[in-house]
Amino acid sequence: MKDTEILNRWRLILGRFAQQQISFEEDGRQVQNFSCQELEDALDFLYGREYGEDVRREGGTGDSRLTAVDWITRIRKLFPKETVEILERHALETYGMTELLTDKEVLEKLEPNQELLKTILQLKHLMKGEVLEAARRIVKKVAEEIAEKLNRDIRCSLLGRLDRNMPSHVKSMRNLNIQKTIRKNLKNYNPEEKRLVLEQVYFSSRTRKYSQWRMIIVVDESGSMLDSVIHSAVMAGIFAKLPMLDTRLVIFDTQVVDLSGYLDDPVETLMSIQLGGGTNIAGAMQYCERLIDNPHKTIVVLVSDLCEGGNVQSLLGISRGMIESGAKLVCLTALDRDANPVYDRYIAGRLAGLGAFVGAMTPEALGDFVGKVME
Repeated sequence: MKDTEILNRWRLILGRFAQQQISFEEDGRQVQNFSCQELEDALDFLYGREYGEDVRREGGTGDSRLTAVDWITRIRKLFPKETVEILERHALETYGMTELLTDKEVLEKLEPNQELLKTILQLKHLMKGEVLEAARRIVKKVAEEIAEKLNRDIRCSLLGRLDRNMPSHVKSMRNLNIQKTIRKNLKNYNPEEKRLVLEQVYFSSRTRKYSQWRMIIVVDESGSMLDSVIHSAVMAGIFAKLPMLDTRLVIFDTQVVDLSGYLDDPVETLMSIQLGGGTNIAGAMQYCERLIDNPHKTIVVLVSDLCEGGNVQSLLGISRGMIESGAKLVCLTALDRDANPVYDRYIAGRLAGLGAFVGAMTPEALGDFVGKVME
């Protein structure tokens, strides 16, 4: 790398407000096919906020100050996708640039991803009209992308077990019936070479189990659980499409809202979430208790950090009653791709002592767990 390019890169890192200001070298060199000044303007629009609004609006001889729309358009041209997502996240989370979400033109230029989805859910109360409709389209796109990633693994976990009596036309290693294959080809065994010659390979079909279970997913919608709330809503929509499950989705803070009627519409489900407020787990569990018809065919999945704002003894009493009735109680302290748990260890220990499964899971692991319970 030439000395001039190194100097220009340091100038971009330090910014124009560095104590000993470095000037860009005027030799026509560019970074990633864009001038250093273009990169500088894009970065300064965001990170110049560190110096306060007055400093950022000082007069000068440069081009006119960027607008939010111009900035979004420019960073998409200047930087790779990963960098764009970081800049957008800093704009929203670090510098509170809520105008990015209240201007339809700007919103539609943002990169649809889970971080943007989280921000929309937190700021949707600021949106109206066309802006809100644009936000709903982003929510739909991101929810569908999450569901697409999860759907295949979850369906494989729950749609049944191998039926070794029925042949299959689907020739995959997953369906290989190795016992039948060996048995049918034993006549071709060569004792001298100690080798079995396979004239035909047999595969088994998959049978679906339609003995219906009721799954009740009850989700703490406090702000700290946002990633888990998103994955819980998407998971509930996937579960609801499976023939062996009667799925219910309940969200709560100090109030309880049953969203079971919206499971076929992930946008309506996610946009119904009201983040923040207190936490009354006992009240939510009491509501879910009324949804249990056949305890031995019921799985209750509580997604919460277990930081109870209500009566702890009431929570433990209701949970004990569920477990003793024969229902399966699963307490998930995190449900997302990272499964990093943050939770009240005392209450977690008490629930585990009653016979509940307590832990953190990825969505795929929950699918496997439910499949094993149902078997």
